[in-house]
Amino acid sequence: MTTSTSACWRIRNCSPEVQEYCQHAVTDYDMCPATCKFAVCTRPEHKPTYDPLFVFEPNIDREQALKHSCFHCEFFLKNGPKKDKNAPRAHEEEVA
Repeated sequence: MTTSTSACWRIRNCSPEVQEYCQHAVTDYDMCPATCKFAVCTRPEHKPTYDPLFVFEPNIDREQALKHSCFHCEFFLKNGPKKDKNAPRAHEEEVA
């Protein structure tokens, strides 16, 4: 995992100018809704998944994502921040 992609879920895809007038980016912690045209992720790491093992992972800290599209991104669900850093993710338990 490279530094530029390690926290891509914390980077908005819109320009600073758009962020100035954006109604959902009021604070640094407001999430871009899935309907926002700037929330579409075009990064090569983005891989949509609907695998319940990833989507319903209970230990992912989803509050760290700025884009709703991250909730169904396999990269975020595998590499995103965990609520409990010592607990394995469900998909890690299955592999072990």
